[in-house]
Amino acid sequence: MRKRQSLHDKAFKALKEAIREVIKRHKETGRSLAIWQNDKLIHMSAREALRKNGKQ
Repeated sequence: MRKRQSLHDKAFKALKEAIREVIKRHKETGRSLAIWQNDKLIHMSAREALRKNGKQ
């Protein structure tokens, strides 16, 4: 029997999927990502963002 997911869990899963899609599209098109980090707006490539998070 599967455990029912809470609304919070469903929302978090949907957010993670949306972020994956954005990174994928930016990687395909070569556009940079705008990321809020350490109280600053920075721009980095999708490849760099994936590398920083240990994914490629």
